[in-house]
Amino acid sequence: MAATLPGSRDAGTRSARYRPMSEINVTPMVDVMLVLLVIFMVTAPLLTVGVPVDLPQTQAPAINEPKEPLVITIDSKGEVYLQNNKIDPKDLGPRLVAITNNNPNATIYVRGDRAIDYGRVLEIMGVVSSAGFTKVSLIAELPGTNTKALRR
Repeated sequence: MAATLPGSRDAGTRSARYRPMSEINVTPMVDVMLVLLVIFMVTAPLLTVGVPVDLPQTQAPAINEPKEPLVITIDSKGEVYLQNNKIDPKDLGPRLVAITNNNPNATIYVRGDRAIDYGRVLEIMGVVSSAGFTKVSLIAELPGTNTKALRR
């Protein structure tokens, strides 16, 4: 005859059945991450639109620069924007000096709507040049690009 003692293995069959699970199920986390990835991939191009401007077209090659440049935009009404913020042209020079930490070699791009007078673009470029900046460039569109899709 065999008898089991209270401290033996067979007596604790209840604890053998209810062992804690030591694995983590990562499938729900992967599902959520993939959904977020798709959402960000779809919405990221829509966030870069900025101020709607109908740019003129040119055959010049595109400029590839590693850092984000300062962009001055002049819309069809002649209003001036620094990045996406409306600004008074009188305040443009001091604001550029403050943003660039008085760096005259900072690259500044000017976007002008094709419907405005060319003199208005030159006036803004003159303000930028008089503030001491030497690298001022105009932005144009490549021929054949879909301007309606870019100007939402």
